[in-house]
Amino acid sequence: MSAVLEALTLAVRADVPVLLWGSPGTGKTSAVLGLAEALGWPVEVVVGSIREPSDFAGLPVVADGDVRFAPPRWARRLAEHPPALLFLDELTTAPPAVQAAMLRVVLERCVGDLELPAGVRLLAAANPPDEAADGWELSAPLANRLLHLDWTVDAATVADGLTVGFPRPGRALAAPDPTRGQTLAARTAVAAFLRVRPALLLQLPTGSAAGRAWPSPRSWETAARLLAAAEAAQAGPDVRSLLLRGTVGDGPASEFLSWLVHLDLPDPAAVLRDPDSFEPPARSDRAYAALAAVASYAVASGDEESWAAAWRVVARVAAETPDVAVLTARLLAAHRPAGARLPAEVALLAPVLRAAGLVG
Repeated sequence: MSAVLEALTLAVRADVPVLLWGSPGTGKTSAVLGLAEALGWPVEVVVGSIREPSDFAGLPVVADGDVRFAPPRWARRLAEHPPALLFLDELTTAPPAVQAAMLRVVLERCVGDLELPAGVRLLAAANPPDEAADGWELSAPLANRLLHLDWTVDAATVADGLTVGFPRPGRALAAPDPTRGQTLAARTAVAAFLRVRPALLLQLPTGSAAGRAWPSPRSWETAARLLAAAEAAQAGPDVRSLLLRGTVGDGPASEFLSWLVHLDLPDPAAVLRDPDSFEPPARSDRAYAALAAVASYAVASGDEESWAAAWRVVARVAAETPDVAVLTARLLAAHRPAGARLPAEVALLAPVLRAAGLVG
């Protein structure tokens, strides 16, 4: 439970909508209310089974000759007091028409004509459809916009909770936001993996799997955000696993985690201190991941010296694998420090960069 709570907290801080799956009476709502209390944020609980589509799409109102979609009162309260939590409870008891109206709330953060402030974060809870009264499967588009976490309890946890208190959000509450370098490193790691396993980019689900986590370009981008948040919080492997499995599904997440473990990448800071000693890995995926990590570190540093050293590393890789070098050159070219002069390596790479359309 503590790992799930930490994953839940990191997702809320990263502004990733979360869905807690669990049996009735296991404390999902209490966990969300406890998180809101720990954060010091107000929370609005909206139960999908007793709502109409207009409660999310807005009620049509004619004013001054125009039709406006008036938001409900709960949405106005959230807009007036950010940061805050919007908690959609009993999600699988909401009929398909209501789920469709919820899509815009999750994706565009709009309720009727009201746009929710950036400080409003979204959480949901649901019972498995076979355990819910008049339960419905989640639609695939809605499921793909959520981080899915399984909320399970055991006798020992409940016994400890009744005597000494139930687990509460811990260090993740005070974790720093990801740095620019951590964000770039996470995105490049996901990009490198997808170049190796392009078949995992998009796997449309069928049947009951459509209502859980599945891989798509959207969910892989979310996975990169959560990976950066986990790195900033120094989260353990169990929490990272929950975040990735809940975003892209068990199979793709297992492959990605295993690939990360076996990469054995060099320290980017050490490479930039002595770029001429860098030996590109033989495997193209490792070469790309190593080069992307070095470039991300240089961009995050923001100084001309690191940026120029990264170009020297790119030049070494270009001799063996020019396609890998071009991908990293795009990152460096897009983040040139103010006033930085082009290093000599750029001229040496001119044919490769010209072929990629990066220079005229």
